[in-house]
Amino acid sequence: MPDKPIKRNVRRYEQDWFKLLFRVRGSVIPAVMPRVLLCAAFSLGILLLHGRGWPVSSPILGSLVPSLVLGLLLVFRTNTSYERFWEGRKLWGNVVNLTRNLARQMWVAIATPQPADHEAKKAAIHLLPAFAIAMKLHLRGEPPNSELVGLLTADQCAQLRQMHNPPLEIAFWVADYLQTQQGRGTLNPHQLTYCLETLDGLVNALGGCERILKTPMPVAYSIHLKQLLMLYCLALPFQMVASVGWATPFLVGLISFAVFGIEEIGIEIENPFGHDPNDLPLDLICRTMQQNIEDLMSLVPGVGRSHQAAVESTADNAEHRYESKNQRLS
Repeated sequence: MPDKPIKRNVRRYEQDWFKLLFRVRGSVIPAVMPRVLLCAAFSLGILLLHGRGWPVSSPILGSLVPSLVLGLLLVFRTNTSYERFWEGRKLWGNVVNLTRNLARQMWVAIATPQPADHEAKKAAIHLLPAFAIAMKLHLRGEPPNSELVGLLTADQCAQLRQMHNPPLEIAFWVADYLQTQQGRGTLNPHQLTYCLETLDGLVNALGGCERILKTPMPVAYSIHLKQLLMLYCLALPFQMVASVGWATPFLVGLISFAVFGIEEIGIEIENPFGHDPNDLPLDLICRTMQQNIEDLMSLVPGVGRSHQAAVESTADNAEHRYESKNQRLS
């Protein structure tokens, strides 16, 4: 029996593998294909010249040094881009954890003696997923939109549209609410300190993402790498034409696709905050975060403690009745 699920998983993995093998959406094929076709056409021209007797064959261009240098440059480019991608993912993971912790602390710790206080606390906790959504839009260079309507008031949405950094404004509103609650005595100083430190972590994550966004790869490095890639691919037919003949355009196109594809992958993941298939799933992260907050606010603080107290009281009463019965019998 256990073998059947394993076999199904293996078949599903094989099917997914072949689906990804021929998948165009999310790949770098559309981006690199014009360059690949250019190199293949150029190699076809070199092949035709070689067939007419022109001395275009030059195997000396296939020296090992250019290949090693180009390979190191490509690896450095891809690794640098992936570090930026992974750093962005870790920062957003911190945003998720800090938001959950701060929402939980606010929901449990802040007392709400009046119904209006309860509604104000709910509105303040809704600011936390609103911070994440505003941060996502800010990193994408988009203004506040309808995603924030259910979390903020109309006045708050209008005010955010006038700000240069909307998530920072939302963080200010959360801090202002916390300070107000501490002044009213519904939040003690230790709880306030913890909440403000958690809020500082959210602002730090925002700053880290802005650092990634506003620090692109140096232009000189990108230009030089592109020039080397093009020179390398255009030199390939001179090395191959005498040995492989009519297979030259195909082989040049294949090698060009490989090297241009590696460079394009680095470009794709350099800025991980956009809408591309290879970017971080920020929309899903924000929706999950909002659902977590809604689930948290469906719980009633103190119910667990009241239930535990009731259980302990029942146990104490039972023990007291048992002791009284023993005394009467004795």
